[in-house]
Amino acid sequence: MPTMLLLRHGRTTANSAGVLAGRAPGTGLDDFGHRQAAALPDRLAGVPLAAAVHSPLQRCVETLAPLRAARPGLPVYAEERVTECDYGEWTGRSLRELAELPLMATVRTRPSAVRFPGGEAMRAMAERVVAAAADWDARIAREHGPDAVWLLCTHGDNIKALVADALGLHLDHFQRIAPHPASVTAIRYHDHNPLLLRFGDTGDLSEFAPHTPAAERDVAAETDAPVGGGA
Repeated sequence: MPTMLLLRHGRTTANSAGVLAGRAPGTGLDDFGHRQAAALPDRLAGVPLAAAVHSPLQRCVETLAPLRAARPGLPVYAEERVTECDYGEWTGRSLRELAELPLMATVRTRPSAVRFPGGEAMRAMAERVVAAAADWDARIAREHGPDAVWLLCTHGDNIKALVADALGLHLDHFQRIAPHPASVTAIRYHDHNPLLLRFGDTGDLSEFAPHTPAAERDVAAETDAPVGGGA
């Protein structure tokens, strides 16, 4: 199956202000986040992306803007199912203030039991994001073949849910996973077990570019959990 590169959006004005942005409109990248986004085309240089899929929220659109400018022919799709969790009445509130609420202890230890006041259950968020990723991965495989690489730009909790699912972890363990802004996580799905190829990477991604003929190898075999760990 194809390789999915999960990109968390760059740092936002809400991140730097310590606010839970959720789905509030008008939350864009801060200056550092724009620099992170500007570095993305070079980080992905040589990686032949079949498509980019993104949350429709502003911060994801802004994160992909430099990549889209550098690759005007790249197919890009907005996908509602990978938007941020609906935090309901928590949206726009400071994280310091929210940390004092009794529900936050459950968010940290039993997220599968949490439904945000006036908002979404974390379990529902995880289910829709995992389903969306599976649908897009299958579509990319049909249209571009099993060796294709595609990009999914989304949000922190969504990436945590996808990684937990790939590793076979219960959702209650997903708070142990911390993808930083503008980091890339790579997952390759197989019929038997998904493979987490890279997590939270903020640097070079040339591993996902095609190898030159002199260095050609069977990438699928080398990443299919080989005995000894592989190269």
